[in-house]
Amino acid sequence: MNELLIGAITGILFGFIMQKAQVIRYDRQLGALRLQDMTIVKFMLSVIIVSMVGIYLLHDLGLIKLSIKSFVVGGNVLGGLIFGIGWAIVGYCPATAMAALGEGRFDSVFGLLGMILGAGLYAEFYPQIKANILTCGNFGKMTLPNVLGINHWIVIIVLIALFIGLFAWFEKKKL
Repeated sequence: MNELLIGAITGILFGFIMQKAQVIRYDRQLGALRLQDMTIVKFMLSVIIVSMVGIYLLHDLGLIKLSIKSFVVGGNVLGGLIFGIGWAIVGYCPATAMAALGEGRFDSVFGLLGMILGAGLYAEFYPQIKANILTCGNFGKMTLPNVLGINHWIVIIVLIALFIGLFAWFEKKKL
């Protein structure tokens, strides 16, 4: 099957799941930003669990090869700040903006246009960003299992247990 078709199908499925989980609703976005509604956090942690298990299972079966990127503090801090500010201003992240547009919420177009503008600016200034920001705190290719020197399945099991504990705490606090 064509990779673009697979991407389109999985993207539509993911958007459908986000819509059903109510993570594209503005009140959920605002609640997450104000730390009063953890629906989005629970959704993201669930996605991380499924992804960790799926990716490492496929890797262990030899069906995929991992391509680890360098851990660069400067790039992560700047990218996180830009992402967070954009999310706070627009009320959408890239995935939820696309899902909201698919749901017919045209206010997400402004956020999507901002993301396209941001990507264009990034591309335009990439040489300067690469020379200055992407060299600040470059720790190379690293993963949590490699840093800890343990099998990746131990890290995955510990993280799943921590996430489930966090889910239970959120539910207890009615978040």
